[in-house]
Amino acid sequence: MTSMIPVQPFGRTGHESTRLLFGAAAIGNVSQEEADQTMELIRAHGINHIDTAASYGDAELRLGPWMESHRDEFFLATKTGERTRALAFEEIERSLERLRTDHVDLIQLHNLVDPEEWETAFAGGGAIEAVIEAQAQGLVRYIGVTGHGVTVARQHLRSLEQYPFDSVLLPYNFSMSRNAGYIADFEELVAVCAERGVAVQTIKAITRGPWGDRQPTANTWYEPLTDQDAIDTAIGWVLGRDGIFLNTVGDIRILPKVLDAAEGFTQRPNDGQMRKLEAAFGLEPLFV
Repeated sequence: MTSMIPVQPFGRTGHESTRLLFGAAAIGNVSQEEADQTMELIRAHGINHIDTAASYGDAELRLGPWMESHRDEFFLATKTGERTRALAFEEIERSLERLRTDHVDLIQLHNLVDPEEWETAFAGGGAIEAVIEAQAQGLVRYIGVTGHGVTVARQHLRSLEQYPFDSVLLPYNFSMSRNAGYIADFEELVAVCAERGVAVQTIKAITRGPWGDRQPTANTWYEPLTDQDAIDTAIGWVLGRDGIFLNTVGDIRILPKVLDAAEGFTQRPNDGQMRKLEAAFGLEPLFV
């Protein structure tokens, strides 16, 4: 099925990725049957880019059977959270085994924000050497970096000074855009990425806020929006920003609503609509 979700170049990789990327954290702790149904849904909506990680529970194992028969349909990305060359290389090899493929399209240094971990990863014997070696061996095609928190955009700018990464990934939503320091760094990062042909992937579009002391009712570490109209508005605000990609939600029950929102997207909600959403659902920044 051809997607109603538009595609755009994934940075300078030459791949035309759907603007909505499947965040496979959603299948990290579900049954193989549920994972298979989710992948059928992803295919039915024409999504052609999967983003997973070694640390997403069983997500790589759940994707493995799919990759055996559908590998050529997807741009496949995973991540290593290891910071040293030896451990990162081992983790990449394990990811390939679990994913039942001989290569991934993108390997990402996962959540590389902490200054000490950052120093380790870029020092001699660090994880950056492992991903470069994996690329030289044809195990990975492209190399990216990801992160969370309010210092991530600044840290990604530092990372891009150290190595010409093909992609970055970081949070972006209306609540975080109200943080003047964060959004200034975000804008600077996006400008540098546009100039250099680096793909910008975003996460946490439908965050309502931290769970706090409430009992979680979704398979996400933050409280997501679940109302379809609210999701439409929040997703529309992110997709209304040209040139960036959006990773789907980490809960397979909410995923269909995110797909609907992306397919129904026409124009970006204005600030008034976003403030109304913020007031109605008590949106709070996840990172402060």
